[in-house]
This record gives sequence, structure tokens and C-alpha cells, in this order.
Amino acid sequence: MLQPARTKFRKAQKGRIKGKAQRGAKLNFGSHGLQATQPERVTSRQIEAARVALTRHMKRAGRVWLRIFPNIPVSKKPIEVRMGKGKGNPEYFVCRVKPGRIIFEIDGVNDILAKEAFDRAASKLPIKTKIIKRNVNI
Repeated sequence: MLQPARTKFRKAQKGRIKGKAQRGAKLNFGSHGLQATQPERVTSRQIEAARVALTRHMKRAGRVWLRIFPNIPVSKKPIEVRMGKGKGNPEYFVCRVKPGRIIFEIDGVNDILAKEAFDRAASKLPIKTKIIKRNVNI
């Protein structure tokens, strides 16, 4: 699973995901992309499950780029612990995904295989997504 090698602060506040994505909203590497259409926190487990589903369906054809990284720690208190006594320990890492952000990009596969692979990957994610394609002018 993905997680940062080291962080400046061990614990982070929850925060809110406001606005549309300014960065990472255009295709940079591949010909097809999976774009988020709603704001949500995506965990490292969900990202890995989507990546595995995507690559397995493509059967080692083409290339995959992951455009998000889980760098925000989420803390949780143990079960059956009373209120108070400080914040819990970090349990897992998430990525705050804004609407418009490209999550995955792929290249080297046809449109049908790309759509099927992205549909499988999108089913593993907690957000609504859409498939975008690069405009090729030849």
C-alpha cells in the first residue's frame, strides 16, 4: 500500500475538500484517463485495489500512470475507549481528491479495453468518475 516515507507532522486535521481541481485536471501521460466528478477522501487500500483491477484487466498491455498519492494520515481511537485523553494514533493514509482530478491514465490500449478496465477500477473507488479521452488531431 502507498504511504509517505516520512511526514512533517504525524497527525493531520480532517479538513474539507472545497472547489474544483486546479492541478492534475488534464491528461499528461496517457491517451485515456479516469477523472473524479465529486470530492472524497480515497484511501491507499482503495487506490491499490483499483490499480490491481485495472492492470489485471489490461493483461500487461499498455502502460498505467497513477496520478494521486495518499499523503494525509487519518487517526483513529481504539474500540471501547472513553472520550478525551487526546487524539488517536494514525491508522491509514488518504488522498483528498477534488472534482476534475485525474486519478489514473493509461496508454497503448484501444478504446473498448480502456473503458472496460476503467469501469472495473471505478467500481473499487468510493467516488463517481468519468472516462476522458485525449483529442488526437492527425
